[in-house]
Amino acid sequence: MAHEKHVEIRWSDVDAYLHVNKAVYATYLEECRDEWVDDALGDAGESWDFVLARVAIDFRRELRLEDEEVIVSCTLERIGNSSVTLREQIRTLEGELAAEAEAVLVARDRERGRSRPLSEAEREAFERALEAPAR
Repeated sequence: MAHEKHVEIRWSDVDAYLHVNKAVYATYLEECRDEWVDDALGDAGESWDFVLARVAIDFRRELRLEDEEVIVSCTLERIGNSSVTLREQIRTLEGELAAEAEAVLVARDRERGRSRPLSEAEREAFERALEAPAR
């Protein structure tokens, strides 16, 4: 299941060079990713039981305040034993690719503070998300 989120470019996102600061791209991706996890898991688990273990961002186009808004997308790429790998993109409203990323979320045991295997319910929820058509 692909998830999309429209994000308004805020004045505070812009740096001294008058473009969106590269660190803000990570925030845009996170906003979409968090919504995706909540939607994908539904009642099968808690999004707070997952932590970001890795994110790699390839910057393709400068974003400026004049772009006004971006469309961020998140798609499940792979389900592992204790993690999921996501493919993420940031595009302008005109469809120009501004950034693409790969993120790995790991299931976390709250008590031990370590990774844990996906529960059966979580795995089934992610498998449904993997098979669901884009929306």
